[in-house]
Amino acid sequence: MKILGIETSCDETAAAVVKNGTKILSNLVASSIELHQKTGGIIPEVAAREQLKFIIPVIEKALGKRKIDALAITVGPGLIGSLLVGVETAKTLAYLWQKTIIPVNHLQAHLYANWLEGKKPTFPALGLVVSGGHTDLVLLKDHGKIRWLGGTRDDAAGECFDKTARVLGLPYPGGPAIAQLAGKGDPHAYDLPRPMIDQANFDFSFSGLKTAVIHLVRKEKNIKQADLAASIQAAIIEVLVEKTVKAAQKYQAKSVLLAGGVAANQELRRQVEAKLTNLFVPSPQLCTDNATYIAANAFFDFKPLTWKKIRANPSLSIEEVIKS
Repeated sequence: MKILGIETSCDETAAAVVKNGTKILSNLVASSIELHQKTGGIIPEVAAREQLKFIIPVIEKALGKRKIDALAITVGPGLIGSLLVGVETAKTLAYLWQKTIIPVNHLQAHLYANWLEGKKPTFPALGLVVSGGHTDLVLLKDHGKIRWLGGTRDDAAGECFDKTARVLGLPYPGGPAIAQLAGKGDPHAYDLPRPMIDQANFDFSFSGLKTAVIHLVRKEKNIKQADLAASIQAAIIEVLVEKTVKAAQKYQAKSVLLAGGVAANQELRRQVEAKLTNLFVPSPQLCTDNATYIAANAFFDFKPLTWKKIRANPSLSIEEVIKS
């Protein structure tokens, strides 16, 4: 089965064709990152307007002359304007082409990037979805059977990277900027908090770390940027790794899946790989927003709806199952 996936949950406009949930036939992403770099973050209205420009050309190029069996579309969570661009486009195409359409939960779909590069994960699987807006640990008992174990109570890990990068005067997006600078610094230079690391749960909180960095920069006159960047990265990663390893052991996970934009961080990948042998991590280009894993998720958790019932839901939770 060939599925055309469409993804517009945030600032990217993406389309891809994937065969049988595992083979990528095409993968196109149009980004408006240069516009958002000028403002230090995403302005929702700007993102949606750019997606209106990109959506049809991206779909046409991803599709080429291929014939597809179904469409898959991200319905949430995300920015409502951006979601509507993708959802309404997909509904229109499904109607015109008389094709099946599968609504997809973007957060769950991130995990399916781990089915696209050869070796397939086995269940039960533990998933860590870590991105700019989300940090969640989930247990997957099977396709479509997902249980939320814990998540961020305030700032997500990626959000903490972005906000602390801004304090340091680094460009947006903050995660890659801090990671690059951290390679030149000492991760032990500054004693930063590891929020909730010792608590007997799988929740996260990074707002306290962000606040500690703000106070430190205001207090210290001679901050060494590379050292502080390395210390910030070390604090975030230690919490993520500690909670993930504990959850994997508690639930006897046969596979551990990393996903989301922050999963592209090389130091995070290195540290998790050092502690877990059953780890799956997508290539960096499949960690960030794209449509390949939207199509893959739709194949393995095939729950089609008529185009009339498809709705954008910006507040969709990671464990929420989309029903008719």
